[in-house]
Amino acid sequence: MKFLTAFFLIPFLVAGCAATRPVADMAMGAGGGLIANQLSHGNPGLTAAGAAGGVMLSEGAFYLSGKASDKAYVTGYEKGRSDAVKQQYWILIHQQQQPRTPPDNVSLYAIPVPEQNLDGVTLNPTTKYLRIEN
Repeated sequence: MKFLTAFFLIPFLVAGCAATRPVADMAMGAGGGLIANQLSHGNPGLTAAGAAGGVMLSEGAFYLSGKASDKAYVTGYEKGRSDAVKQQYWILIHQQQQPRTPPDNVSLYAIPVPEQNLDGVTLNPTTKYLRIEN
């Protein structure tokens, strides 16, 4: 019986391998066939049914695992989007709270920009400021 338990645990021990699904299907199919063979005293029809049941059990486990993985991915994606929006919000709040006066070692030099006409668009006169650090 210890051999059967160890045999069923093999697919879970190789869960990090790329070929996990075929190995698990093979192991569960063989284990199901072995159990069915022992319980049916060698009946080939019931042995084949037990092997098929083992493969179906393995595929069901992979389906449930994939479903949980997909749900976790969607949840993480939505959480990431939410965090990005919150981060942008707090950046804007902190920018608005910072003082508007420049530090003592910085001077602002005003440059008047006259009205301009570029490609048929009239730009109003404005003043731009050049930041100069002392």
